[in-house]
Amino acid sequence: MALWDKLKESASSMQTQLMAKKNDLKSGAFRDASMAMCALVSAADGSVDPSERQRVASLIATNDVLQNFPADDLQRRFNEYLDKLAADFEFGKVSLIQDIGKVKKKPVEARAVIQIGIVIGGADGDFDLTERAVVREVCYALDIAPGEFDL
Repeated sequence: MALWDKLKESASSMQTQLMAKKNDLKSGAFRDASMAMCALVSAADGSVDPSERQRVASLIATNDVLQNFPADDLQRRFNEYLDKLAADFEFGKVSLIQDIGKVKKKPVEARAVIQIGIVIGGADGDFDLTERAVVREVCYALDIAPGEFDL
């Protein structure tokens, strides 16, 4: 199986798993952690160009699991997180990982945040090394073995 096909299959599988847990994913901590993860994956290479920002914003707005929250609220939070990263990437990254850490004691939410990162990272067909590294770092912050997600 080609890497591209395997990546598409993995992202699709993650989305299916997320949908099965949709009713358990309604907390404010999950909402914030998900948007922080989306911003981290988007800016994994240290910058976010406008087209990438728009692409991820569109994915957020159309993701069935995130429909539990108002789209404009998600968009605002995503943009705020991206702005933090743009102002000072390293400091912003620490701040975002702290926000993601708020779901650490809720395993279903913590794993769902990781899965959202993988879905967002793989959406363009190229879950690259910098995106994988950011998701792996979040796994460690949440005390989840990256191997659980083939990272």
